[in-house]
Amino acid sequence: MWLLRRCVGWLLRKAVTASQQSAEAADVAQTTDVARRLVRDPVCGMHIDETLSIPLRAEAELVHFCSTACRDKYAVSAQKMAANG
Repeated sequence: MWLLRRCVGWLLRKAVTASQQSAEAADVAQTTDVARRLVRDPVCGMHIDETLSIPLRAEAELVHFCSTACRDKYAVSAQKMAANG
């Protein structure tokens, strides 16, 4: 009897945990279903979520980058092009 109670208790705890995890997964799925705008890094060509990108206003245009290294490369090349005319 004792062993049977332990097994049933274990199964019930497992079922409750699984239902909680599925509810949490449904909440996450709802938040990730929101459409996100991808932008392209002009230096490396990588696509990145606009909210995670590093923006830089270059002349009259807003450019997005995947990292500060790409942003810095773009800024240096833009300065060189401006200096050369």
